[in-house]
Amino acid sequence: MTNAQKWDYSLGLIQIDGLTPSEEFLELVEREKRGEITTEDMKKALNTKYKMKGDIVKK
Repeated sequence: MTNAQKWDYSLGLIQIDGLTPSEEFLELVEREKRGEITTEDMKKALNTKYKMKGDIVKK
């Protein structure tokens, strides 16, 4: 199974669950499929975007 096929399969499973990936995520997937970025680059981009800002408030 190619890397592109793996992504297509994964995205299909996400959609079966009734979820829709963001356009930004889909663009990262396409760039990774074309070999422009690595999976590690994708992780870094997503972590940067979704990382919590500030400290977690302790109760």
